[in-house]
Amino acid sequence: MLTKKTKYAVKALMALARNETNNPVLISSIAEREQLPRKFLEAILLELKHSGFLGSKKGAGGGYYLLKKAEEIKLSAIIRIIDGPIALLPCVSLNFYERCEECTNEPYCGIRDVMKDVRDATLKILDETSIADMINREDILAGNAS
Repeated sequence: MLTKKTKYAVKALMALARNETNNPVLISSIAEREQLPRKFLEAILLELKHSGFLGSKKGAGGGYYLLKKAEEIKLSAIIRIIDGPIALLPCVSLNFYERCEECTNEPYCGIRDVMKDVRDATLKILDETSIADMINREDILAGNAS
């Protein structure tokens, strides 16, 4: 399940990507436009900045802006940065592997085998979906596609 933190991160990145000039945008503007809690958004944007997705400028005309193109920012990367593992079980995680405590025979575990398939199918979608794709989907749903 996606956390609110990840959903807010995606919404903020989409808002910044819609800013075609890529000029810095104030946190308060993003929070107001996307209806997100300002303090929570501050922490999320700072995390995205430390992860190399955003830059920031202080002072007049300051705010946050994208360091990468919206087409390059994949949902899988955002989820991993904000929430950690994508896999439903730690024993099938690609980046956060841990053996399950109760597992007695990992190579022959039916649950693990199914969860690897779930992970692979989920990752295929998340690795192929960018912030630009999300914006395009919203535009199509709203009837604003060109």
